[in-house]
Amino acid sequence: MTNAKPVIKVEHLQKKFGSNEVLKDINAQVNEGQVICLIGPSGAGKSTFLRCLNLLDQPSSGKVIFEDKELTALSEDQLDKLRERMGMVFQQFNLFPHMSIIENIKLAPMKVKGMSDSDAKAKGLELLDQVGLADKADAFPTSLSGGQQQRVAIARALAMDPEVMLFDEPTSALDPEMVGEVLKVMQDLAQKGMTMVVVTHEMGFAKNVADEVWFMADGYIQEKAAPQQFFAQPQTPRAQDFLARVLEA
Repeated sequence: MTNAKPVIKVEHLQKKFGSNEVLKDINAQVNEGQVICLIGPSGAGKSTFLRCLNLLDQPSSGKVIFEDKELTALSEDQLDKLRERMGMVFQQFNLFPHMSIIENIKLAPMKVKGMSDSDAKAKGLELLDQVGLADKADAFPTSLSGGQQQRVAIARALAMDPEVMLFDEPTSALDPEMVGEVLKVMQDLAQKGMTMVVVTHEMGFAKNVADEVWFMADGYIQEKAAPQQFFAQPQTPRAQDFLARVLEA
């Protein structure tokens, strides 16, 4: 991806929980329009790294720079403003059960951005159509399958017009037959040029959709490579061992 401008830069990022050093001196850069898939064994620090990108977890040291602003140097108010431009989708869908699907999606644009009810609704319906759930606007979350709820969670994140989407294992809480419908929505987003950082154990998605695979283990990004190269010829013994186990399973 030549001449793409960096959207997120991470410099010497370190994160400790007590004496446990989860992230150890991480340096990385995400460019505009790039899809990064973070893979690696459980406990490697992938989710912590993702949560440090928008300071849901406060780094112990190092810098996170988003669009030339150092997040660690901002006030909480300034940080909230920048967080609006980073959509995040978690393992759990976190939808409000007492609100209809369209109300769930309208809430943040109206509350945070001051969008009118009618504009927020129009945008919400458009996004529901985009994720294949146009007919579910008035349904409640409990009546939807896990895959449908996760697609609503993606639409809700997109309602804020983010410049970057962060996904933290978005399919890990789903039944296997629902995984594909969520990955399809994410693949469509990637094709439209959305900048994405995805923590995932879906190797097929990483292979087919990522521009770059980052392999994390033991608190470091051990390897960064194009997916074809990474899956065909991982360079580090740690990655070779991980792939042998995963692809055998």
